[in-house]
Amino acid sequence: MYTYSYFPGCSLHGTAKEYDHSLRLVAGKLGVELQELEDWSCCGATAAHSTDELLALALPARNLRLAAMTGRPLLAPCVMCFNRMRVTQHQLENPARRQAVEAILAEAAGRPVGEPATAPSQPPVEVLGLLQAFGNDEMLAAIEAAVTRPLKGLKAVCYYGCLSVRPPEIVHPDSLENPQVMDRLIAKLGAEVLDWPFKTECCGGSLALARIDIVLALGRRLLSMARSVGADCVVTACPMCHSNLDTRQKQINAKFGESFKLPIYYVTELMGLAFGYSASDLWLNKHLTA
Repeated sequence: MYTYSYFPGCSLHGTAKEYDHSLRLVAGKLGVELQELEDWSCCGATAAHSTDELLALALPARNLRLAAMTGRPLLAPCVMCFNRMRVTQHQLENPARRQAVEAILAEAAGRPVGEPATAPSQPPVEVLGLLQAFGNDEMLAAIEAAVTRPLKGLKAVCYYGCLSVRPPEIVHPDSLENPQVMDRLIAKLGAEVLDWPFKTECCGGSLALARIDIVLALGRRLLSMARSVGADCVVTACPMCHSNLDTRQKQINAKFGESFKLPIYYVTELMGLAFGYSASDLWLNKHLTA
């Protein structure tokens, strides 16, 4: 059906291995071919852009160049990686900035800086996140047809987080405040998708180490709202959002006297369950909250 150059990024090769694993399973079931980008490297999320602007562009620009050479669209399921790739493409539309980044890449490759070369983001490569790749009408129909075990009775809230919708002029969400693409996908699996007002609120992102107090407070706020609308689980496509909400619940409970035990699932994990895979098949035991 579709063939993508696949950029798993650092998280899906590390702390979010279950995301990578479940994505590969459901992609195979749907006839989607994922060809992992050869020699990919870290895109710099989430701290590089606050440290060195040009290097923060050069890191994803290198991967964009590799992807452009394949002639295939690039699938970056990690929302942070997707965001950095899209932002870099936008920034490199500035000729001076593109030239500066090209000089960095030339030096890194051992090539004379003045030697002519194709710009890092040219020819243009289409960069898609998980929701862009699996949320179009054709894929939603295929997903619905692949369901063998509908998730009837499961009440879910869809958590998009910040980076899947911001900046809107670059990532082009279907809605800035009330996106629907994940809602439609989860509904195709047979689950009941609940409306809630925190779809695109921040979880604290990369403050997980520097300001854990902020992360715990924001996590409590999100989990409280999910509980208040009657959710059985939270669904996300972002490894950082998943980590902050899944791994921090015991700390949130201890700090605020709460009793949260709310599962946090990747979109692909619920797809896998609805397609007939077991919890063991999907490595759900890697989650800390179940």
